[in-house]
Amino acid sequence: MGMHNPPHPGQLIQHEVIVPLGLSLEQAADKFQVDVQYLGAVLAGQVELSTELAKGLEDAGVSTARAWLAMQSAFDRSRAV
Repeated sequence: MGMHNPPHPGQLIQHEVIVPLGLSLEQAADKFQVDVQYLGAVLAGQVELSTELAKGLEDAGVSTARAWLAMQSAFDRSRAV
């Protein structure tokens, strides 16, 4: 049985990546090759994680793009029920 309420990927990026690395929002956006405002919206759970951000995370050595996109899909499915 899977998680009933998987977190938005932005929560994981915030708590498992950005905070432990001590990055500012601007530094993280630069590192993951995305717009600062967009990244802020992802972290707040306001928008979906994009393929571009998933690739930026992978390029930075933070899991794989496929894993990040799967997390977004799991979150989306949990909201559709």
